[in-house]
Amino acid sequence: MSEMRPECPHCRTKERSLEEARRLVNRLSRIEGQIRGIRGMVEKEAYCPDILVQAAAANAALNAFCRELLSEHIRTCVKEDILQGKEETVDELLATLQKLMK
Repeated sequence: MSEMRPECPHCRTKERSLEEARRLVNRLSRIEGQIRGIRGMVEKEAYCPDILVQAAAANAALNAFCRELLSEHIRTCVKEDILQGKEETVDELLATLQKLMK
């Protein structure tokens, strides 16, 4: 007999469509490749501005990943919670945005 666990806000999950998961994982794989490339540049003693340009590109890619994930979160989780009267979700969203904008 399985025991039900109380809902923990830190243990929540999100069911994603296969398409959404694929897009997010593909983005992350490209970012991982960029980071490995930057590490290789450092190991090969590449010129600093060249490394910085690649780091900026990786940062832009990670920001794009975050924008996509945030957009989907707002369209699904946040929208659903607000429709169910869970106004605390707005506070959570605002706290998340503050963290992203640091």
